[in-house]
Amino acid sequence: MQYTQFVRHIKKHGFDNLPGQEAQLMMAPDIRKEEIRNMGLGKTPVKSSVLILVYPGSDENACTAFIRRPKYDGVHSGQIAFPGGRYEESDGNVMKTALREAQEEIGIDSTQVEMAGRLTDLYIPPSNYLVSPFVGLMHKRPAFVPDKKEVEQIIEIPLRVFRDDQYLAKIPITMATGESLATPCYRVNEHTIWGATAMIMAEFVAVVRLLI
Repeated sequence: MQYTQFVRHIKKHGFDNLPGQEAQLMMAPDIRKEEIRNMGLGKTPVKSSVLILVYPGSDENACTAFIRRPKYDGVHSGQIAFPGGRYEESDGNVMKTALREAQEEIGIDSTQVEMAGRLTDLYIPPSNYLVSPFVGLMHKRPAFVPDKKEVEQIIEIPLRVFRDDQYLAKIPITMATGESLATPCYRVNEHTIWGATAMIMAEFVAVVRLLI
């Protein structure tokens, strides 16, 4: 998928008719689906956001960037994620959180990001986070500078990969708690993308399929 084609369609059609939670749940472990549907009912979820950054790769195809988090004592240790994090009052809104976190984590110039739209909020039961996903555009490939404390690796993947069902799988994942879940995921080369990141990506892929 050419970047210019992607931008043309995304700007024309926008994000008015989102596939929503049902698209997200296609990549959720069965055991988590009811909690996700309830959106943290009875709890006080932590507001957060992530940035799906789309830009032209070396072949001018649309790409997006993921990060691999370092190993640490927490529920998302070592996972592949979008750049993002917890909302801070100084941000003013969760869109600015996504931009700030992306600048901090992968070193992009957030002033050069053109925000294209917002996907459906997603509740993450293990961490009690409510994540707002945003799609942003950069019209040339960024010069990434990963934060050494928060980012072990930046992973660039063409969007066309996620439209190909050969990269879908369902495998047992051992959580940081020791719990093992049969989990839908994307398997791209040596990378396994699962959990909230896969759920957000599933809705984004559904949007892209509707547009192009």
